[in-house]
Amino acid sequence: MKITRIEVLHVDGGWRPWTFVKVETDAGLVGYGECSDNRLAHAIAGAVRDLEPLVLGRDPHHVEMITHDMFRAARHAPGGVVQKAIAGIDLALWDIKGKALGVPVYTLFGGPTRDRVRVYWSHCGTTRARHAHLVGKPPIRSMDDIARLGREVVERGFTALKTNIIIPGDPAQVWMPGFGGPPGTSDRVVEPWLLRHIQTLIATFREAVGPDVDINLDLNFNFTPESCIRIAKALEPYNLLWLEIDNYNPEALLQIKMSTATRITSGENLYGIRGYRRYFELQCVDHIMIDVPWNGFAESRKIATMAEAYDINVSPHNYYSHLSSYISAQLCATLTNVRIMEIDIDDVPWKDELCTPPEIEKGYMKVPTRPGWGVEFNEKVAKQRPWNT
Repeated sequence: MKITRIEVLHVDGGWRPWTFVKVETDAGLVGYGECSDNRLAHAIAGAVRDLEPLVLGRDPHHVEMITHDMFRAARHAPGGVVQKAIAGIDLALWDIKGKALGVPVYTLFGGPTRDRVRVYWSHCGTTRARHAHLVGKPPIRSMDDIARLGREVVERGFTALKTNIIIPGDPAQVWMPGFGGPPGTSDRVVEPWLLRHIQTLIATFREAVGPDVDINLDLNFNFTPESCIRIAKALEPYNLLWLEIDNYNPEALLQIKMSTATRITSGENLYGIRGYRRYFELQCVDHIMIDVPWNGFAESRKIATMAEAYDINVSPHNYYSHLSSYISAQLCATLTNVRIMEIDIDDVPWKDELCTPPEIEKGYMKVPTRPGWGVEFNEKVAKQRPWNT
């Protein structure tokens, strides 16, 4: 069996693109990977085209060899867009291998270690604050709306949620200066009014969901370590599962972790075992996030295994299409140090047409058992909804 064609599919995800890599073979088997990036979709497609000559004509069973050859070719520019392109191809190859052998991908790595994985409702309130009209949900106008959403989380059986800094209103806002904004918003300082608002937001969620539902707050790249410390200490009474902080300085994360009883998570923005190593050595996080669509499957498993050596639990970063959810659940089914898995619940309706929605019951996703990723990707729907921005 030989690889004959590679294609990148950009699908309209409402307010962002979903990016998929399709790999075809001369045996008729087709594999799909996801490597979505909200901001750099065209760059990923270009990188896939640049890597294509290294992949065409080769045996898709040789996944590790092909992936390492791509890494070697791009060694002068590690991480970022290039790694996402490598991961997209890598994931499509694992899908082919699983299908060719008639087994789920986790079987190729000694699994399963579990038949279900706990999930948390991610971007809880964030999506409704930004895109209520696209997902057909009520907008976030007040703290009463936050409380109603918290009660909805419980009613729908979820045992955990993650939110961002939502500022209710008409229109609502999401505090996100780490990823852009007007002049004067790049200082990443938490002002007193904002700190009080964050406390009110989390207190409202806590009262609505009760003491047994876990709450996560994602700060992204929005604050300096000094501001993160102030936020972490202010939120100690609310017993967060974690405060999520993106930072390329593990020493700074260690400073934050040592200053507070609030648990700290990071890592969604890191690539490869080399990128994670220092974070583990310093023990600067309580949990680590791993993005499978950006790292690839085998590399993600290597990162998780390294985390286990340092007694750190992992949580897949997963805010993409359902394909990514199946891929991430397959990873969890090969591991013994999983904390919980991210999943987006509020989304555009055609997300369920691209792939059959995962089975979620009482806050747990059933691990797929069919060959490959365990789900069929509907390419017809993908091509009916192209992303052309």
